[in-house]
Amino acid sequence: MDFNFFEQRISKIKDLPLPGEISHYKMAPEFRIRELMEGRMVRDNPRKAAVMALFYPGNENRTQLLCILRKTYEGVHSNQVAFPGGKAEKEDGNLRITALRETYEEVGVNPKDVEIVRTISEVYIPPSNFEVQPFIGLYKKPKPFKIQESEVASLLEISLTDFLGDINLTTKKMSTSYAKEIDVPAFKLNDYIIWGATAMMLSEIKDLLKQVL
Repeated sequence: MDFNFFEQRISKIKDLPLPGEISHYKMAPEFRIRELMEGRMVRDNPRKAAVMALFYPGNENRTQLLCILRKTYEGVHSNQVAFPGGKAEKEDGNLRITALRETYEEVGVNPKDVEIVRTISEVYIPPSNFEVQPFIGLYKKPKPFKIQESEVASLLEISLTDFLGDINLTTKKMSTSYAKEIDVPAFKLNDYIIWGATAMMLSEIKDLLKQVL
């Protein structure tokens, strides 16, 4: 999809109601949905974080969405696909600043070059006890990305057309930090499986975009 057309249309999502859990549940395992609906998942003073879903023009001005592959480390989010972002620091002031700062640190995008379109629904991540605020941003005049090698293994530059296509929805049997051999809804994009909190955020973004594109 041409980025100029995308830029004109995406502004219309500002006035749309957020689908929130309706979108999130599409990409959550059944037992997680039951826990959420029955109120058994208690948030124990969650830590705050923010991420950036960054759209930008790629080759031939085609709209792309940026994700990152996190490095392998000892932690619950090791080697997972995510949006650029991370935990809030005291000096940030607010989560918008957190998202912009982390995006700059992880992929080298200057905050001054990002236009924030809107926030979407927060997602709670039980294994790490983080409550994550996602932002949607436009990077209209992209420069070469510069990854933070200590945090980021590689970049996933995802075609908007691929992202919006239902053919890239799948289910994988996985073992996670909270369950073994469960069927997990996921996106398969750029030959990577994207699941969990990032998939839930992607689902809400997709549902919003489909209303205006």
